[in-house]
Amino acid sequence: MALHSEEVEMELWRKDLLATFYGLKISNIVEYLGAKKRTIWINNKLYWFFFKLKLQIKMSGGVYGGDEVGAIVFDIGAHSVRAGYAGEDCPKYDIPTHVGTLEEEVKDEIMETDAPPEEKPKLPEKKYYIDTNYIHLPKENMEIINPVKDGMIEDWDTFEKLLDYMYAKDIKSESALHPVVMSEASWNVRAKREKLTELMFEKYNIPAFFLCKSAVLTAFANGRSTGLVIDSGATQTSAVPVHDGYVLQQAIVKSPLAGDFITAQCRQMFEEQNIEIVPPYLIASKEASKEGGPAIFTKKNNIPPLTKSFHRHMVTETLQDFQASVLQVSDGPYDESILGNIPGVVYEFPNGYNNTFGVERFKICEGLFDPSNVKGIEGSTAIGVTQVVTTSVGMTDIDIRAGLFGSVIVTGGNTLLQGFNERLNRELLSKTPPSMRLKLISSAPTERRFNPWIGGSILASLGSFQQMWISKQEYEDQGKGCVERKCP
Repeated sequence: MALHSEEVEMELWRKDLLATFYGLKISNIVEYLGAKKRTIWINNKLYWFFFKLKLQIKMSGGVYGGDEVGAIVFDIGAHSVRAGYAGEDCPKYDIPTHVGTLEEEVKDEIMETDAPPEEKPKLPEKKYYIDTNYIHLPKENMEIINPVKDGMIEDWDTFEKLLDYMYAKDIKSESALHPVVMSEASWNVRAKREKLTELMFEKYNIPAFFLCKSAVLTAFANGRSTGLVIDSGATQTSAVPVHDGYVLQQAIVKSPLAGDFITAQCRQMFEEQNIEIVPPYLIASKEASKEGGPAIFTKKNNIPPLTKSFHRHMVTETLQDFQASVLQVSDGPYDESILGNIPGVVYEFPNGYNNTFGVERFKICEGLFDPSNVKGIEGSTAIGVTQVVTTSVGMTDIDIRAGLFGSVIVTGGNTLLQGFNERLNRELLSKTPPSMRLKLISSAPTERRFNPWIGGSILASLGSFQQMWISKQEYEDQGKGCVERKCP
């Protein structure tokens, strides 16, 4: 079978890389790969080839790569948690961050009373329902909560349950056997970093730990040690400048205009049109209906009493599917006279309601780039994606701005909206100084969702990284404060 042309080209580059391998250091592999023009697909394959070569060399002093120590990489996001073994090219496990909680009364067996069994005191016990199947099963009085807020862990009890589940059901191995690399928000605070370090060593008894900012991991995943990371996820869009592998904290810029904002705009549009969004769990059967006409369906009659948070979460997931299937970012500023000529997209909701969506699919997304005319956020200080980028670059030293504009890395689930990259590139070209060259770096959709995890997988696989771990002994000698010194 004939090889794909890119595969043939990759083999040629691979031989070239192998020939010069022993003269290369990890610090200049990025420069080597970036010096010649190749597609992103070829470059990604070459990165992995290089890192695998490094792992084959026995490091001095008995230090080996992440593949040999079996390191586990966790990427904690507001929408989902990813986990898998270092050295692999994608996470093995990807579960929702949202968790179902239910308080159930249990008999207190410790308290001894003379009362009959049915009158013995009962204490509330919180049960947790984790992973897609469990949180989608309607249960009476089950609340849906999220332990992550603003990219940082807020509900530690629920977060522990998430880790417990992943170790028991997904990883299926003793936590004490595997070092852990974990991503964190670039603006995470010291108290939370120390608490997480303490949790991993004290409860999970891991042998080594490293906490790394997600923007740095994203840069590594794209073969860069310097760049501007644009992360548009569920709760916010952020621009984080990374220079030589370190985050420039003073230049981080955030905006709440992200995936959840788009979901809210969709919800508002359907409410104004008096269209009810019915999630799948309520539907017993449905019939074909006319386009734009009322849905013909039968609701289930055996649904237990449910909480508002459960129903809202199910509706949100239905709207998110609509977002991914229908919405599109226009090439330029919203102009209804131009966009009205573009064919619409037909979408059918779970209850059978279907319609063709035209200019509204562009109008909803316009708020990401131009929030000035968005209903409901009048007077807000929220800024659009392009302004987030330019503001962040403007807050950095003038000497490194060219390097940032030359490596604008796009990541996050919200950037998967059709047309997002093209619009951002077009607007940034008009904002980039003439003396600087703009380069927008965007990996394939799947990799873009998993960029921080992939960066952690690469990092933990490097032989030279092994001296950077916080070991169990260091933690016991220096305490949880060592995370500030070892994990900048």
